[in-house]
Order: sequence, then C-alpha cells, then structure tokens
Amino acid sequence: MDEMNNFNILATQYKTELFENVIPYWLSHSQDKEFGGYFTCLDRQGNVFDTDKFIWLQGRQVWLFSMLCNKVEKRQEWLDCAIQGAEFLKKYGHDGNFNWYFSLTREGKPLVEPYNIFSYTFATMAFGQLSLATGNREYADIAKRTFDIILSRRDNPKGRWNKAYPGTRPLKGFSLPMILSNLTLEIEHLLDKEIVEQTMEECIHEVMEVFLRPELGGIIVENVNEDNTLSDSFEGRLINPGHAIEAMWFIMDLGVRLNRPALIEKAVATTLKTIEYGWDKEYGGIFYFMDRKGFPLQELEWDQKLWWVHVETLISLLKGYQLTGSEESFQWFKKVHDYTWSHFKDPEYPEWWGYLNRRGEVLLDLKGGKWKGCFHVPRGLYQCWKTLEAVKTLETVNAK
Repeated sequence: MDEMNNFNILATQYKTELFENVIPYWLSHSQDKEFGGYFTCLDRQGNVFDTDKFIWLQGRQVWLFSMLCNKVEKRQEWLDCAIQGAEFLKKYGHDGNFNWYFSLTREGKPLVEPYNIFSYTFATMAFGQLSLATGNREYADIAKRTFDIILSRRDNPKGRWNKAYPGTRPLKGFSLPMILSNLTLEIEHLLDKEIVEQTMEECIHEVMEVFLRPELGGIIVENVNEDNTLSDSFEGRLINPGHAIEAMWFIMDLGVRLNRPALIEKAVATTLKTIEYGWDKEYGGIFYFMDRKGFPLQELEWDQKLWWVHVETLISLLKGYQLTGSEESFQWFKKVHDYTWSHFKDPEYPEWWGYLNRRGEVLLDLKGGKWKGCFHVPRGLYQCWKTLEAVKTLETVNAK
C-alpha cells in the first residue's frame, strides 16, 4: 500500500509540474504574436534574449502542443499555439520543396541552409501530430512528403552540405535510426503498412545489432564504419549515454507495438548498463559524452550535466519498471529522480535549467536557447506522469 501511495504522489508531482509550471511558461513567453512561430532563447524569467528561430525547436513545440490536444484535452489555447507555429513553419521553414532550413530570422528569412536532417524529422513529427488534432489533410501531406525525403537521404543525411571528404573514413551515425524508431510510430497513421513494418525492422536492427556492441559490454556507440565495424577515431570512440538511454524507451515502445517481450528486456538491460556506465560516481548525474577507451574527448562540454539526458533517462527507467517489473530500474529511477528534481528544477521561476557543470551547479542561467525549447522537459513530465499512472493501476489490480 505504501508503494501505491508513492506512485500516486509521484504521478501527481509530474502532472502538476507539467500543467501548472512548464506549459504555462511556454504559452506565455514563447509565442511571437507579431510574426508567428516561437521564441526559444528565453532567460530565467522568460525574457527573450535572441529572436532567431530554429526549425528543430519550432517543430518540437508544434508537436508538443498538438500531442497534448490529442492525448490530454483539446484545449483551444493549446491548439491555437500549435497551429500558429505550424503556419509559420509551412510558410517560411522550407525552400518550397520541403527541404527544411536549420534556422530563420524572427521574420522568417533563412539563416542556415537545410543541411540538418533533424529539421526534417521534427517537421514531420509536428505536422503528423497536428494532422491528427485538426484533420487537416495539408498538414498530413507535409508530414508524408517530408518523411519520404528523410528516407531518401538516409545514406547521406547532410546531402550536398556534407563537409566530410568522401571515401576516406565513411562513418554512419546512430542519431537517424534512433529518431526513426520513434518517428515511424509517431506518423504510423499516415504511412503504408509495408513502409511502417520495413522501417521499424531496419531501425531495430541498426540500434540493437549495429550500434549496440556486445564486445563493449552492451554499450551503444555514436558512430561506426560503413561496414558496421568499430572505428578507432574521435567519432568512433564517442559514447553519448543520454542518447543511448533515450533510444531505449523508443525501442521499448516498438517492443510493445510488435509484442516482442525479448526486445523490451534487451532494451531494459541496455538502459541499466548505460546508466551504470555513464553515472558520475564522484558528483552524481550522467556525463554528456564519454570515450569508450577512456581517452580525452574533443567535446569540451563532455562533463556537463544536461537536462535532456536526465529527463530521458527517467522515462526509460520508468518504462523499464512498468513493462518488466525490474526492481533495479525503479531503484535507479529514484536516484535519477532525486538528482534531476534537486538540480534542474528552478525553485524560484518556472521551467527548468538546461546546463549544469560537472558539480551540478547552474552553468547557463537560461530556460531556452538554440537547442533547449519546449520539448524534453514537458514530454518527459508527460511520459513519466502517464507511465506512473499505468504502474499505479497495475499495482492496484495486483493488490486485489
């Protein structure tokens, strides 16, 4: 009974933080009422300190408010927020052929070319989710056409903007199969069954058989050679614990969708191996980057503690507990929960800090910027709330 009360308290904590703190912050501070879209460079109090608009974050915020409309309540202010951001993206975010820029001026003029495939993935997520909320066929068409471009660029995601010299060290990255693991489920309602099944199988293979390396103790690397062998280079030695752990809840969702308990178990085991590997045993928290051989890293921010890494870890650990009953997952969840809420949540102003130094002290006194927007914190709060609700229901049934 005490455990059930704990789940009740935890579920309420995540739900309250989402709807009374984080969502009102973005609704009130981020919307550009003059030009459309969203400001994301916001200081601690929510003041705008830069007006550039980044396509990743525009798409993510459209997705977030559309998702809340679809899964929580079709609240008009949420729908209005999503639609105005989508209309800005539709008008200014691409070159006319759905090649999505990386960033724009406040007014919508292109600043950075469409080199980054994740501008495409988050545009797809945004319009796919909004098409569900509105029934708008144009939004669905934008999502489908952009997804087709993503698939066509899988072998060379940066296209003609790729800076790597061809042929010398051809590496492939973990990021795209990882995001496609989630994106395919996100827009399954818009895709042919054959495309869905083929993409899911390819992503599972890449994530769980290519980038996950048994010879490294079950740790995931960020880059491998084209022939799937390990590369002894800066890029080939790179480990991003948060990335790997986030991918595991995507894989758990695929395991549920495909009814594959063994896949779920493997994802839970990988989550636990990665959190143990990536945990800073001196100061607490999870390292941003690591080198699989323990060599010095080229990423100078390697020892920082980032918001998204910890929020995504909470989701994977909770889902692992929900789906398998792994007590180790729940013990780790409590440990990461305590660190995250005591270090990233601002006790005075809404929303959470994003960047801490290794000791857990606030490094940048901001709530949003070029990379942090209305996404990981609210999505994480939502996922944890709903998973805790599911666990609470399961525990109640078992108690009877």
